[in-house]
Amino acid sequence: MDWDRLRVFHTVAEIGNLTHAGYILNLSQSAVSRQISALEAELSTPLFSRHARGLVLTAEGEILFSTTRGIFAQLSATTAQLAESNMNLRGTLKVSSSVALGSIWLAPRLPRFFKKCPDINLQLVLTDEEIDFTMREADIAIRFGRGDNDKSLVYEHLFDFSLKIYGSPQYFENFPIPKNPEELDDHRLIVFGNHAIAPVENVNWILRLGAKTGNVRQPFLMINNAYGILQSVKNGLGIGSLADFIAHDHAELIPIFPKLKYPQIETFLVYPKQLSESKRIEAFRDFLKKELQIKSHEHP
Repeated sequence: MDWDRLRVFHTVAEIGNLTHAGYILNLSQSAVSRQISALEAELSTPLFSRHARGLVLTAEGEILFSTTRGIFAQLSATTAQLAESNMNLRGTLKVSSSVALGSIWLAPRLPRFFKKCPDINLQLVLTDEEIDFTMREADIAIRFGRGDNDKSLVYEHLFDFSLKIYGSPQYFENFPIPKNPEELDDHRLIVFGNHAIAPVENVNWILRLGAKTGNVRQPFLMINNAYGILQSVKNGLGIGSLADFIAHDHAELIPIFPKLKYPQIETFLVYPKQLSESKRIEAFRDFLKKELQIKSHEHP
């Protein structure tokens, strides 16, 4: 089989859209379509079913996609290993995390990483969407929860955190601190926007906490970014739900209902098994664990 056609097939199978795949591959939509048609003719079988909303793999396409995933995962790992020196920590390391964790918690701590590893070219990919290791969108990722628990990946537990409720002194100059969840009915609530991919499930649970059965409170403000929620809460616009590892670095925030038992969310360091011996991943993992130990009696 032609290698270029397999590469095009794999990208289209990942995305499910010819136009978007063409953008990634730097090809026109018609060129992508011709490559797929040629591969289907070569194999004498359809690989995709065409629908108005995009492409869906056929049973035969699923079999081929399973093979190409393994091929690209191995190639990605081999590329990383070849670029790595056993003597020096050099080269590129792509790290993925959620927008909130990466921009608010991780980025301010990176100077300490570069002080120890100045020759690593770190690429930080901030997204609340799943990344594809087989396409080398990242070498390592910080994820909330195990997801599908892909057996080709290593999951190392980092820490647990909770979504807790916070306000600011400025806000409570005009509103009383709620004594119980039912009193949230009388407050301005800031929540995560509906049109954004939520970093965790049930991210807007504050709208239901203590509300009458069947009722959902209306938010005062919706923002599709955790950093925006943080700044709005700090500036006194309202009460919001924030990850405790974010609030930890902002001593001026006032926790609401500190005795309430909040659900815990697991956080994992995830990377392909083929990169288990990577010196760069080992260096980044050690850096994270050291940062988490700085306040070992608290959440990060």
